[in-house]
Amino acid sequence: MKLKLQQDQVWKIDGGYVRIVRLERLSVAYKALQDIATHDGTHHQATKKEFSRMIKSGSLISPG
Repeated sequence: MKLKLQQDQVWKIDGGYVRIVRLERLSVAYKALQDIATHDGTHHQATKKEFSRMIKSGSLISPG
């Protein structure tokens, strides 16, 4: 199953959570979160390929 990356998606990964802040053609700006309730985290940038590898073992958290 192939998922399409979209802005404001939240992914649960081993180290916590990541939220897509800005999605461009070749890069992804994301925020790494330890606790999804507080929204405290650090901003990072990666290529789409790097980001896809990072979330490969993760799961998409459905909105709402």
